Amino acid sequence: MKIIIINGPNLNLLGKREPEIYGGKTFESYFGDLQSKFKDLELEYYQSNIEGELIDKIQEVGFTYDGIILNAAAYTHTSVGLGDAVKAVNTPVVEVHISNTYKREAFRHKSYISSCSKGVILGFGLKSYELAIWSFL
Repeated sequence: MKIIIINGPNLNLLGKREPEIYGGKTFESYFGDLQSKFKDLELEYYQSNIEGELIDKIQEVGFTYDGIILNAAAYTHTSVGLGDAVKAVNTPVVEVHISNTYKREAFRHKSYISSCSKGVILGFGLKSYELAIWSFL
C-alpha cells in the first residue's frame, strides 16, 4: 500500500513555530516514527509552501497511490483550487490538521477540502497523521 502525506505552508517549521499549538517535534522526526510503526506500508512525505506545487503533487499521485493525507494548512481555508484538485483525482484523501481548527480563529472554521475528502481528522496533534493512516487500512 502506497500512502503520501502532503503538507502545506509553514509546516516545514514544526518544532519551531508556535510549539504551544503544534508541539516541539519536527515533522521529519515524526515521519521517521511513522515509517518505523508502519513498516509494511510505502509512506512518502511532501511539503511545499506554494499552492500550485501542492496541486501539482495531488494530480501527480492522485491516480496511482492508495491514499493521500493532506494537511493544506492555511490553504485549507482559502484554496478553491486545492479542493478542486482533491475532487479531480481517484485516490481517497483524508484531510488532517494538528490543531482543532474549530477552537481557533473563525476563518479557520471553513474548509474547501472537507466536502471532497474521505474524512477529516483534527485536533490530535501529530497523532492526527497516524489516525489518518489507520483510516486506509
